Amino acid sequence: MIQAKFQLSHGDFSLDLDVRLPGNGVTALYGESGSGKTTCLRCIAGLERPAQGFIEVNGQVWQDSERGVFVPPHQRALGYVFQEASLFEHLSVSDNLSFGLKRVAPAQRRVDMDHATQLLGIGHLLDRRPYNLSGGERQRVGIARALLTSPRLLLMDEPLAALDTRRKNEILPYLQRLHDELDIPILYVSHSQDEVARLADHIVLLDAGRALASGPIGETLARLDLPLAQGDDAGVVIQGSVSGYDPAYQLLTLTLPGSQLQVRVAHQPMAVGQPLRFKVQARDVSLSLANDAQTSILNRLPVTVVSELAGDNAAHVLIRLEAAGTPLLARITRYSRDQLKLQPGQVLWAQIKAVAVLA
Repeated sequence: MIQAKFQLSHGDFSLDLDVRLPGNGVTALYGESGSGKTTCLRCIAGLERPAQGFIEVNGQVWQDSERGVFVPPHQRALGYVFQEASLFEHLSVSDNLSFGLKRVAPAQRRVDMDHATQLLGIGHLLDRRPYNLSGGERQRVGIARALLTSPRLLLMDEPLAALDTRRKNEILPYLQRLHDELDIPILYVSHSQDEVARLADHIVLLDAGRALASGPIGETLARLDLPLAQGDDAGVVIQGSVSGYDPAYQLLTLTLPGSQLQVRVAHQPMAVGQPLRFKVQARDVSLSLANDAQTSILNRLPVTVVSELAGDNAAHVLIRLEAAGTPLLARITRYSRDQLKLQPGQVLWAQIKAVAVLA
């Protein structure tokens, strides 16, 4: 478990945070610019020293202001990845990686050079200098260098913010590999809900230096009482499992957790039984009173209306639904809401285009 409690003021901004986070997986610190995400990371790293602060990472206390404990940054077993990779331009990629490796005594190394280069797919870059790397390659080298310090905690401060869409899509699969293959907790700062949905297990929603919410990503994204439910990228994340594949149409079938309900999505083949998370955007869910098979929409799920919230403009409403225990959100017009006479407890059908599911 990670426990963090900080009180810090900088001019008009104040951070007042008290959270308990999982000691494994990826936790996203999410919020708009100025919400305190980076300040929180800097406090955890020891780069900021709040007058009132406490940080414990899986049993190791790095700061406890009440007891006068403060472990300096260079003695904290953490890796820090910034928006820019900040590589040593005069050194090769191999020598940049060695710089991280040399910070850890051989007996204490949990990640070796071969493992790091394999995880980040940079084995073919070892002899290059940083000026011969793309932005995505530079960032992958920076992440590998952080891993080679064998951290107990990896901090990532918007590592994709400086990359264009193509480079982001290049690096995201490598970040997913870190999540899947390493037993190192990661705190990931982002203001992109799609990035968070793809990578995070847990999310902390920050606003003006306070935590509005903290919880598992599936539950938290589906809450109508949070700002996450507003905006064009509102939606839910579902952890499904592969139950089939249609090679003729290149459609993967996923079974929803704890139920027999299934969703089909355009995707490359995967083995039956493998887990796969996917996101369903609220804007991509339509509602119907009947299960009409005469449609191009492949995914039609029986759902129950739970609640509703006014949308982010006067024409829309957001409907919270449940599909055999799995939450869904649907953004529809107020006109459609009234035509369907929606009310809590009502049973109807949610329709989701297979091409709209983000897996």
